[in-house]
Amino acid sequence: MKFLARRRRNPLVGALLLALALIGVGAGYAVVSSAQPAVAAIGSQTQVEEGKRLYLEGCSTCHAMSGQGSHIGPTLIGVGAASVDFQVSTGRMPLAAPGAQAVAKDPIYTPEETEALAAYVASLAPGPAIPTAEQLDYADADVAEGGVLFRINCAQCHQAAGQGGALTYGKYAPSLMEATPKELYEAMVTGPQSMPVFSDGTLPIEDKQAITAYVMDLQNAPSPGGLSLGRLGPVAEGLFLWTAVFAALIGVAVWIGIKAR
Repeated sequence: MKFLARRRRNPLVGALLLALALIGVGAGYAVVSSAQPAVAAIGSQTQVEEGKRLYLEGCSTCHAMSGQGSHIGPTLIGVGAASVDFQVSTGRMPLAAPGAQAVAKDPIYTPEETEALAAYVASLAPGPAIPTAEQLDYADADVAEGGVLFRINCAQCHQAAGQGGALTYGKYAPSLMEATPKELYEAMVTGPQSMPVFSDGTLPIEDKQAITAYVMDLQNAPSPGGLSLGRLGPVAEGLFLWTAVFAALIGVAVWIGIKAR
């Protein structure tokens, strides 16, 4: 103890402790880095290599050669296979033209090519994986509970009936009336565009399944009155009716005036 007490103020001791700390951090990072490919990979090595070829041909211009991103495209390191599958399978990527938001369109890549691209990006670093069939199974989910969760977490942007809505700076929350369960799940775990990320810690899998059940119920809900008018409720329906009636009355008045001449 006296030996250490005499030397604790020695500058070399501080430098030695700093070096040991750096070595420990480096060793820990090396262990984690070596484990990443096994955790992140979702396909065979052949699939990853095919995905890399497709990436270099169609994605590297914006996202850089190694996925680190550039001034025209964000980094893809750590976004996971789910993000790639969502963006590419919905046609949002590759981007058709610069704009406030990527627009959904017919996909350019086949499902097999999309899986290869997702496998390659997943091999770069761990991230949200493509959901399994068990995660997408909402058969036993509570639709009413899903409605509550949707109105708390999603209705501010997507509207209570999932019809979508306008955001700032030309952005918008898309309608969910044609979204599939996989698209809904992947959007929740990856947070595309202006959407926040709803991880399993924020929104457990059971809650995601309940929200999916609610949206699927909205998609299949009938409209006995005819036009749904965005399912905004009686106010919108009443306004539409009054507008139609007054337009008809004005038209009749104009017709009578013309005939009276």
